[in-house]
Amino acid sequence: MSDYPRLLNLKVLLKQKSHFLFGARSTGKSTLIHTNLGDQAQVYDLLDDSVFERLAREPQILSQKLEKKIIVIDEIQRLPKLLNEVHRILTKSSVRFLLTGSSARKLKSDSVNLLGGRAWQSHLYPLISDEITDFDLLKYLNVGGLPHVYLSLHPQNELKAYVNLYLKQEIMAEALTRKIEYFLNFLDIISINNGEELHYQGLSNDSGVPARTIQNYVQILEDTLLGFELKPYVKTKKRKAITRSKFYLFDLGVTNYLAKRGKIEEKSELYGKAFEHFIIREIKSILEYRQTDTELFYWRSTSQQEVDLIMGNSIAIEIKSTNQTNESHLKGLKALKEEGQIKRFVVVSNDKLERKIDGFEFIYWKNFIKQMLKY
Repeated sequence: MSDYPRLLNLKVLLKQKSHFLFGARSTGKSTLIHTNLGDQAQVYDLLDDSVFERLAREPQILSQKLEKKIIVIDEIQRLPKLLNEVHRILTKSSVRFLLTGSSARKLKSDSVNLLGGRAWQSHLYPLISDEITDFDLLKYLNVGGLPHVYLSLHPQNELKAYVNLYLKQEIMAEALTRKIEYFLNFLDIISINNGEELHYQGLSNDSGVPARTIQNYVQILEDTLLGFELKPYVKTKKRKAITRSKFYLFDLGVTNYLAKRGKIEEKSELYGKAFEHFIIREIKSILEYRQTDTELFYWRSTSQQEVDLIMGNSIAIEIKSTNQTNESHLKGLKALKEEGQIKRFVVVSNDKLERKIDGFEFIYWKNFIKQMLKY
């Protein structure tokens, strides 16, 4: 696993409160625990069958062995009833719990004890550019940010193993369906349509999977942190807005592998799509790590004017992979500005010539990400 320093600091989180920490498999949760907490934490790994079986039979062991001030329970979704014992300890002790998992699905049940506000929730995502000391944009757009993939001499083999051993086995188990071919068809179609509007009937027609089943599968990807919806911005009054969400998978490398894209080259159409995905993923990760409440949206009018990303009511962002931006890239931003609801309008791109034109900012992507780190 990676020794790259992560933006998320577990010590800081646990000074505030106990935490649930969710993240897809291989995003680096175990490494982060080791590097941030070291021997300061008492760790129970529920992927270890002997640990799982013992705690399943005797959950009171947790309170009998309070040897350290921080207790980590890894993969808590495997044993949700253990949360009752965690809750009891938290009411009587100053110990802090870090409860990690790759899926929140089982914990969404009404019968699961979510600790009555005694634990907050954070997420760990694939590596972002600021965490990678030897960051290479083109490499990242091809292989993504899973630490073991980015560091590998054979990233495509690692992605193949990840997709086949994790997505097509463990996530299929979450799908709770006998029709395995449905889920496999869904993965193919959702990756090809990554970053597009969620049109369930259209996806159903393309994949042969019923629309209601696709809605359930999308929810599974969200619950397992393998994807996220980008909701539509619908506050415009002069121009009617599209009301469908877009959907993005959690990692560019996994997306590329599932969609069978092959190698992405600079200046290609796929490069542009991957760059947009990259910037949105970066901003979403940073805002969550910074514990902001800023919501993210995209905007598209029924007349097809569009802005790629909107941060609350503060910043509208057009994302362009080109290294030569111009005023033609302002079309969507100008239309949105006329609505009078957003404060700042930015084109984020590979163009290093930064400037302002009539209140619209053109910013090199690395510098914009630095701004977000201070947001």
